Amino acid sequence: MNPEQQVIIQKAYREFLEGRKVKPRGGQKHMIADIAKSFAAIAEDDEGHRKGNNHLIAIEAGTGTGKTLAYLLATLPVAQARDKRLIISTATVALQEQLLLRDLPDLKSLTSLEFNFALAKGRGRYLCTAQLSKVAASLRSSESEDDNPTLSLFEKELMAAPGASDEDLMTRLVDDFASGRWSGDRDSLKEAVPNELWERLTTDHQRCSNRRCPHFAAACPFYNARRELDQADVIVANHDLVLADLALGGGVILPAPEQSYYVFDEAHHLPDKAISHFAATFRFNASLKWLQLLKKSQPDLLKALVASPSATSQLNQLVNPVNDLVRDLGMLYAQLRDKINFQEGYNRSAPVHRWPQGQLPEGVREFAGQLLIHFSSLCRNLESLVNQLRDAQDPDKNTSLDADIASEWQPLLALLHARALAAHQLWSLCAEPDPEGRPPHARWLTLHRQAEGEEDLELSASPVTAAGDLAYRLWSRCFGSTLTSATLTALGKFDRLKHRSGLADSTLCKSYPSPFDYPRLGVLEVPKQACDPSQQQAHTEAILDYVETELNHPQAAALVLFSSRRQMNEVYDGLPSQLKRITLTQDQLSKNRLIEKHRTQVDASKPSIIFGLASLAEGIDLPGKYLTHVVIVRLPFSTPDDPVDATLAEWIESTGGNPFMQITVPDASIRLVQACGRLIRKEDDEGKVTLLDRRILTKRYGSQLLNSLPPFKRQLS
Repeated sequence: MNPEQQVIIQKAYREFLEGRKVKPRGGQKHMIADIAKSFAAIAEDDEGHRKGNNHLIAIEAGTGTGKTLAYLLATLPVAQARDKRLIISTATVALQEQLLLRDLPDLKSLTSLEFNFALAKGRGRYLCTAQLSKVAASLRSSESEDDNPTLSLFEKELMAAPGASDEDLMTRLVDDFASGRWSGDRDSLKEAVPNELWERLTTDHQRCSNRRCPHFAAACPFYNARRELDQADVIVANHDLVLADLALGGGVILPAPEQSYYVFDEAHHLPDKAISHFAATFRFNASLKWLQLLKKSQPDLLKALVASPSATSQLNQLVNPVNDLVRDLGMLYAQLRDKINFQEGYNRSAPVHRWPQGQLPEGVREFAGQLLIHFSSLCRNLESLVNQLRDAQDPDKNTSLDADIASEWQPLLALLHARALAAHQLWSLCAEPDPEGRPPHARWLTLHRQAEGEEDLELSASPVTAAGDLAYRLWSRCFGSTLTSATLTALGKFDRLKHRSGLADSTLCKSYPSPFDYPRLGVLEVPKQACDPSQQQAHTEAILDYVETELNHPQAAALVLFSSRRQMNEVYDGLPSQLKRITLTQDQLSKNRLIEKHRTQVDASKPSIIFGLASLAEGIDLPGKYLTHVVIVRLPFSTPDDPVDATLAEWIESTGGNPFMQITVPDASIRLVQACGRLIRKEDDEGKVTLLDRRILTKRYGSQLLNSLPPFKRQLS
């Protein structure tokens, strides 16, 4: 790498260690060197575009490695030297806050590195000043609905207009923003705003008129935040925002991938989050409602936009696709409702029908092809209308439409365009055949029973792996990227990460163990009470026996992790009263309140036991005295009963594979490592991990799971 950059990194590392008064860590030094060398080796042409495909690196770094400092020091000087932006993406708010409140400020204050950083959030987290102006006007005038009854009807049906009981809250928000007491950032509000009200105050990519908006220059909270991003060398985001930007084409919310270095921290979450971003859903009756409303309101729309021959022409061209959609959707709904047998499945409140391997019946696929054509036509016409209304608000463009009328109707038509695009995506996933030799899309139907006996059908389609989308939308475009986490390998290999994330087999992968002395600090035990969880009653009684005999003491600071809410509550109900008094369950309190109350009890030198579910197996930090015992009641195997996992399992089986060994066991390995990782958070922590599932000793996969765990001292009875 460039000797100058090497000197900058080494100097900053010395400065940071001296400033924090800490010693260098072996894994951290190796991680800095590996990332810096990898990124510095990326070749670029005269225009700054990447050449070659050696631009990705995956690093598993155990707890205590100091990976945050490592990737910041290794990447920032290289990115600055090449005039690229550094985007750090996390999966949790907690890590974002750590970066923004501690790691980045410390790096800036303790070293000679000069850089700016900012937090990136989606448009939906910010107030839309244009929307606020409309709310303020409606609050001032009780007759506003009478001015435009058609628009008011749309707002009630589609845009979540506030009721009279919400007017006090809306008035306070209007006043606080006007006076400067509130910046327009939802996350800075002191009082919660219900989602249905917030939808009335914010906007999205489709509805925003951007530079044509009169509030754009100074008063738009989103674009004020965007201007800060434009000056930032380091941008902190989350996986959802990065994926949303990629779904829009990239470079819309965040800097363009081609001009960015990415670091994906907590990268083991990226594949699953990507799957949900590239999925699509469609509700029949809800869609028919807005389509019929559009059809009914066409005369009023024509009257409002009569000054523009082009706009009226586009409105007239909406008639046929809307009529065709209403007819075909009604026919398909009736056919599906009559012929489909729904089963109670993973979603108990709404029965589901899943098509095996995602293969739709021929008749449904033919309908999907017709609906795709109709929605394509509707999307084109609505997009043209929205663009004309945006142009009418641009003072530099001379159009026949009045700017005020255009600004009044543009958000509504943009919202309809967004809904049409979402529908187009779903019907595209249903109409197009899956490529041969690759995993199919999962496709399923959900029956929603609503108030007063009404029903709706929701059709869903989703990729079962995000590998192709990530390879195409992200890895092929980004200038460079690091994927890191304490749990990237499954059963000691990177295969799971590569296959699910779309990384090439040649991707450089490194693993650095934790610097903690696990054999000295902790014990992993499988006690005599452990049994096979398939014997449900015996297993529940074994958990009760262990809790009563091993956790019933004055110094107890324990986390008991369950895979089943039912079993968690059964064990809690069976506890003697003195243990119930010191036990907190995830059913009783929110996650944050649970942790807060546990800490309070421990600080008061009182015993405290937490009964929790899978969400407490990752991302909580209870160092030292706050957690000295982790009890895992059963191996964290997930049942592939949701439509996406079930479809993937079917496909693997059809190709001669073993879904249990290829999916279930590797996934359980990662969850087990994460659960064990709650115990030792700092180099002087001590404690015990107990596993009450004897299968880890009796089944052939047990040794693989054991070997993937931290090297605690073993006590296997």
